[in-house]
Amino acid sequence: MPLSPTDIEALGARAEQMVNALGTISAEPDRLVRLFLTPEHRRAADRVADWMRAAGLVVSEDALGTVRGRLTGTGPKRLLIGSHIDSVIDAGKYDGPFGVIAGILAAEHFSRSGRKLSFGLDVLAFGDEEGSRFPTTLASSSACAGAFRGETLALADRDGVTLGAAITAYGKSVEDIPAAAYAPGEAAAYVEVHIEQGPVLEVRKEPLGVVTAIIGQTYLNVAFAGEAGHAGTVPMALRRDALTGAAECIAAIEQFCRTDQDGLVGTVGYIHATPGATNVIPGQVSFTIDMRAPTDMHRKRAVADVVRQIEAIAGRRQLSLQLDVTHENRTAPCAPWLQEQIAQAIAAEGFRVFELPSGAGHDGMAMIDIADVGMVFVRCRGGISHHPDEHVALADADAGARVLLGVIENFRPLEG
Repeated sequence: MPLSPTDIEALGARAEQMVNALGTISAEPDRLVRLFLTPEHRRAADRVADWMRAAGLVVSEDALGTVRGRLTGTGPKRLLIGSHIDSVIDAGKYDGPFGVIAGILAAEHFSRSGRKLSFGLDVLAFGDEEGSRFPTTLASSSACAGAFRGETLALADRDGVTLGAAITAYGKSVEDIPAAAYAPGEAAAYVEVHIEQGPVLEVRKEPLGVVTAIIGQTYLNVAFAGEAGHAGTVPMALRRDALTGAAECIAAIEQFCRTDQDGLVGTVGYIHATPGATNVIPGQVSFTIDMRAPTDMHRKRAVADVVRQIEAIAGRRQLSLQLDVTHENRTAPCAPWLQEQIAQAIAAEGFRVFELPSGAGHDGMAMIDIADVGMVFVRCRGGISHHPDEHVALADADAGARVLLGVIENFRPLEG
């Protein structure tokens, strides 16, 4: 049931209005901060649930806060459409929410038409894709995939609140986490529409892209313990300065990744030093490492090399070392049969089919445990993301929403 030009125009305008509305829900008045299992997450989830109900979907919420809008079909299989509503700190408005909103608008089209699809349709609003609160990520989508790791319940945020305690404070029960999982064989596929978060589509002058794979990533937490001391009385040669040790590690990671010719990237995005006084040598330092590479073998080798360098620096500087892998995701290839259906939907809208990998992580990395995964990338201005200037042109928002409608309209589950 194709949309008329008037419907299409209204679709893009509604998507933009909803993105803007969700963008006002923040922990801070002057920047967007919406972290997992916080009061802001609660408000955003409630807003999304209201939109789902208005679209004619049956709404539920699981123990990890994933909001689900369900449309029944004539068959037992379900097509899952999802993205996330949590944010990084000082975020843009489109990363995550656009995919959820596009899913709601697409489901509404089929709900209002009165036509029964041959498969069920679930729109999922996950809450933990960014990993901005706890030293792990994809907790909510992992629960849907039946792959939630119980040991993550003990991980704490920067205020010392554990994930388990946060779930309880959110009004949920950790005992209910297993019930979040889809039954084996229930999901026909998982499809996500997401802004590219990079400049490739803009450089290529293409509004949309077919994602070929989501590259793997490893998160590490490094803690150095040296010896605090007086900044004026301890000679430089006798110091066990944890912060300078961390600084040497950070510089080594940057140099190591810069000399790699095959797409390796490494980021130290957080560092904390104590006691944190101007005139005291830092005795304790912790920092995070995010390592990504196009293949799992490349990434694992790089992580091993970086760990060896950190161990050598700690030994030379007489610092004790605690190093933990807090999160690891393998590369998630997008299924060729879904890539083909997405490509057909893009071509049907009159656009050239352009393929590219995703350097950013997505919930599909967890959902691949229960279903084949497909992704549509939408061009973002300047390739800017994780920043307040993140923006999607109205015409590109239209295009992404229309393609998702086309994918659902013509979806053909893989046989067997």
